[in-house]
Amino acid sequence: MVINWYGEGCFKVQTGGQTLLIDPDISSSGLTAPRGKVEATLRTLTPWPILPAEEEGRVVRGPGEYEVQGVEVGGFGLPKESTENFLKTVYLVKAEGLSLCFLGHMTDYPDADLYEELKPVDLLFIPAGGKPFLKQELAAKLIKQLEPKIIVASFFKVPGLKRSSDDVKSFAKELGLTAESDEKLVIKKKEVSEQKGIRLIALSI
Repeated sequence: MVINWYGEGCFKVQTGGQTLLIDPDISSSGLTAPRGKVEATLRTLTPWPILPAEEEGRVVRGPGEYEVQGVEVGGFGLPKESTENFLKTVYLVKAEGLSLCFLGHMTDYPDADLYEELKPVDLLFIPAGGKPFLKQELAAKLIKQLEPKIIVASFFKVPGLKRSSDDVKSFAKELGLTAESDEKLVIKKKEVSEQKGIRLIALSI
């Protein structure tokens, strides 16, 4: 499995010949959106009512159970954070024997029943830059609940980002970890199973 990050909450996951794209709308943030063919796009923030999709491939929006050519996707709504104008969703993706949880645009600590639904988590993709998304101290608390093997930071300060955001270093300090930096994350089930302790990954764009 190969994972790339393009800034904010935008990730590309390549697994078993399939490519999943998560939250690609980042151009307004001053960043460059990814290009290329994808089998499915997952949206954690969806305007409401839902408009016809224009993206290539399948578009996954909102709560429910989905299947994308052998990849299982579970969507869980965030009713406390959704309004009459938009819908927020958390996704749990299962592929290659791994579970990947994308918290997307989460801003508040979720109800206990949600994080119980999400367990177990191998890779947790979580906002790391604080406001306007999940506060760093709340993110740290949620990580203790979900107990992921690997934490993948999102929504943190990078060159070219128009909005203000905290650096990933302050997030790492909150967690008591050192952030590993790389251009992409290449991961296998065996490596995760044999891993000791928790890793914090801060990919570069």
